[in-house]
Amino acid sequence: MNKEEASVLLDQLKSGELAEIVIEKENFDLFRSVLLSREDFKHFRGIARHHGKTVYQYQEEARS
Repeated sequence: MNKEEASVLLDQLKSGELAEIVIEKENFDLFRSVLLSREDFKHFRGIARHHGKTVYQYQEEARS
């Protein structure tokens, strides 16, 4: 995964095209850096799963 692919996934999640995305541990650092650079990053929710996987979902209301 590269930064452009991560950005496309986040855009698809925000638009509702995808309900959630699963990020493997080897892609986590790059993906998170792209996520944190976005102005709307507080709308994304990451849920840690087994074996280093993280599931991301988009929420209409930003977390505080």
